[in-house]
Amino acid sequence: MGNGITYVGLDTSKESIVGYVLSSDGAPGVEFKVPSERTAARKMVRKLGRQYGSVSFCYEAGPCGYQLQRWIRAEGAPCVVVAPALIPRRPGEKIKTDRRDAKKLAELYRAGLLVEVHPPTLQAEAVRDLVRGREDLVEDMRRMKQRILSLLLRRGLACPGVKGYWGVGFWRWLRSLAWEEEADRAIFSDYLLGLEQAQDRLRQLEARIAEVAASEPWAERVGWLCCLRGIKTLSAMTLLSELHGWERFRTARELMSFLGLVPSEHSSGERERRGRITGAGNIHARRILIETSQNYRVTARVTPALAKRRQGQPAWVIALADRAQQRLNRRFWRLLAKGKLHNKVVVAVARELVGFIWAILQGPRTEVAAA
Repeated sequence: MGNGITYVGLDTSKESIVGYVLSSDGAPGVEFKVPSERTAARKMVRKLGRQYGSVSFCYEAGPCGYQLQRWIRAEGAPCVVVAPALIPRRPGEKIKTDRRDAKKLAELYRAGLLVEVHPPTLQAEAVRDLVRGREDLVEDMRRMKQRILSLLLRRGLACPGVKGYWGVGFWRWLRSLAWEEEADRAIFSDYLLGLEQAQDRLRQLEARIAEVAASEPWAERVGWLCCLRGIKTLSAMTLLSELHGWERFRTARELMSFLGLVPSEHSSGERERRGRITGAGNIHARRILIETSQNYRVTARVTPALAKRRQGQPAWVIALADRAQQRLNRRFWRLLAKGKLHNKVVVAVARELVGFIWAILQGPRTEVAAA
């Protein structure tokens, strides 16, 4: 505590902010509680600044987001948001309160044992929420479709002559159904109307995402990523919005670790034991990568759609994307030939794909780090 900095741990919630102050003069800690609003946060920062001088704040990342950090920094005070999963915890600690959490954060922050989360800018966070909103809507539509299919199954109804669901023929059959019971007719019409409205909303969201992707600062790197097989505008925007500030990843391995695609390990002495992937980090970007990696099962070639996406893109990006397609296709089939399970092969290819994505995002003349 001899560095003259006063450390403040904050436990945030929708209603209030509970804080604990560890001053640099060695005095006992001070607790406080203020409303969770901008005016109260501004007064808190100014009061602690007058009383203690140099003050540094921290709080856990959570549902309250990064707005508190922006309020505090706007007053000229440093504030970090820390990763909750990486906060040290005592095995025997069974009591959890806001006061205890704030005190614990202040002590660990002073000791330098907390890992800071890289906060997005307000613009990047807005775009990320837009892309995640589309994901939420797709999930809602999946549930709506399942409700309709379950109703049809309970009534013993099946579309004749149509093998798959939700094609043109299936929709035509749905709209032609005549229900004997008025209650069935009412709920089915409600389900169908909700699904049709969701489809309209989805088209509007995707159009808006496409507009954002064509604007700065997204357009250039969206075009670069779309040169890779299996990545289109929506996938590229998901990756870029979730990996905000990709410049902070010095190597491809760091990005792989951030995305939770590296094997877990529990080794001791002469024994080495590696398990499934850690699954840490960003689940949204990891899902996109897993889905994309399955495209590399197919023989490497430039399809008309891929050639269209590559028009006007730099030669070095196209060369790197071709290299990725050839290498990952060989990797996919080599692992399958060794008897590896399909899901493990997909994850391994996704991990290696991250190396090519990292190289592309870094800009020209960047070589792919060893995967």
